[in-house]
Amino acid sequence: MRAAALVLVALQLAVRGWVVFTGDFYWDDLILISRSGHYPALSAEFLFYDHDGHFMPAAFLVAWLSTAIAPLDWAVPAVTLLAAQALASLAVLRVLRLLLGNRPVVLVPLAFYLFVPLTLPSFAWWAAGLNSLPMQIGLAWVAGDAIRLCRTGRIRFAVSGALVAAVSLAFFEKSVLVPVTAFVVVALMFRVDGVDRPIRAAWTRGRSLWIPLAAVVAVWAGAYLFFTRSRLVLPSAEQTVGLVHHGTSLGLVPTLLGGPWSWDRWPPSPPWATPPLVLVVLGWVAVAAAVVWSLRYRQRTAGVWLAMLGYVAASEAAMVLTRSGPDTAYELAQTLRYVSDSAVVIVLGWALLVRAPRRPEVRPLPSPRPVLVGAVVVVFVASSLWSTVTFTERWRDNPTVDYLANGRAALAADPDTPVLDQSVSIYVLLPVAYPHNTTSRIFGPLRERPEFARSTDRLQLFDDTGHLVPAVVAPARNLGQGPVPGCGYRVEDVPVELPLDGPLLEWEWTAGLNYFASTDGDVEVSLNKGGDTVTVPVRAGLNQVFVRLIGAGDAVRVRARTPGLAVCVGAGPVGSVVPAEGGTP
Repeated sequence: MRAAALVLVALQLAVRGWVVFTGDFYWDDLILISRSGHYPALSAEFLFYDHDGHFMPAAFLVAWLSTAIAPLDWAVPAVTLLAAQALASLAVLRVLRLLLGNRPVVLVPLAFYLFVPLTLPSFAWWAAGLNSLPMQIGLAWVAGDAIRLCRTGRIRFAVSGALVAAVSLAFFEKSVLVPVTAFVVVALMFRVDGVDRPIRAAWTRGRSLWIPLAAVVAVWAGAYLFFTRSRLVLPSAEQTVGLVHHGTSLGLVPTLLGGPWSWDRWPPSPPWATPPLVLVVLGWVAVAAAVVWSLRYRQRTAGVWLAMLGYVAASEAAMVLTRSGPDTAYELAQTLRYVSDSAVVIVLGWALLVRAPRRPEVRPLPSPRPVLVGAVVVVFVASSLWSTVTFTERWRDNPTVDYLANGRAALAADPDTPVLDQSVSIYVLLPVAYPHNTTSRIFGPLRERPEFARSTDRLQLFDDTGHLVPAVVAPARNLGQGPVPGCGYRVEDVPVELPLDGPLLEWEWTAGLNYFASTDGDVEVSLNKGGDTVTVPVRAGLNQVFVRLIGAGDAVRVRARTPGLAVCVGAGPVGSVVPAEGGTP
């Protein structure tokens, strides 16, 4: 049995390896990279950042290490995801053996966990996997430690369980459910075994774990409440019903049969499940049949179903209370990542149902033949693999892949020409992620690249595909020729205001300065009514420089910083950077 189980795990990792190595960075992954390249790894500002309501210092640390080892190289995150999946799979195998023994029946729920598409979207997406996979490890491992502690009384299982729970909480705040799940599993195990007062027995035998777990959760809760801002909202009844329906009937339930078989996607959104109606109906029929079978033929199993229902309900409630809003689409619930950890809980419940003794007063059903059971498992795995293939096809439809590849190549090809900062394509990251949606933050960790500066003598722009294309300044205002014949505006060590032909509002502007400098040196440039000052290098002779200015005003203020430097500045535009004629926006 053990060899067969390990073969199944190896097959799962082969499939998941194919999935993850055909993927790449997506959306929040770029925010992790941006922050990793900008902050020290052990700074509070980095580790305790409120990431859209998530408190995940350990995930940030893994992202920092991955970025430091190989910035913007997908191979390192892919390996971290695959390693975490291996640990989760082995932890599930361990707890199944503890509940069911070394029997072939273990292979059935194990195969379900290993191949069910329920966990697939959160696995393939690095940022989501850094949350979900450590939690899955925690759910299975801590439940296993709790079982072993209650059986043996050995304190090492209490220590191990508390440490793993603490680590899983450091990756994902939803791991607060790990201690609760472990306690419920032990109590239900005692219940189906016929132990008197199972809740009291679970507490008494496992208190050396429950007390440290309570302390861990208390410390974590204080940190969570201190560092994060509540995003709880009160949704409408209509939106609540819609999200729960889409998350359950169109999301979770079809995966129980290896669905959803098909996925849809509107880039840049992630894929969501789009199961056919027949699969939805069959999924509910299978759930109903399992409930009827267990209640009729197995003793003391109602609590197991209530626990599984409660866990899924808690997961969906968290989604509804934190992600509802006027712009929330119901398809969000069909992305499956909000209920992916339910796969571990379903497997634990499955094992408890199988563990429960038969009802002596009810004539048992004929035991299914191993060949039939094997055939059902094969059909489920085949169904799941088809869903995996169709998901991967949708997941590959990711404009971020080409954008990053083209951007890396363009920057490496010309490492000596400074590049002005800009926002990446909205198909890669929306402006709501500012400043993490800027090219200086995303490409900043690269070693082979030019400087992202506030000025450059060659104006370029990243287009929507990540290529650097020639660019020009589309004028919002213009600088005049200036009063000095043959010079324009003469600038030395005293600030000179170069008037514009109209005022500029507070914004990010680019000025194109055409100048003649007496020698190499530096000048200071700013807008005259607020904003920062930019130090700009100039070269002797007739040249052009483009300066990124942030602020407002009706004139550009220029002063020479280098002693003896004199600069003549002529007419030029101030406005926004756009592709030159022939470039793509």
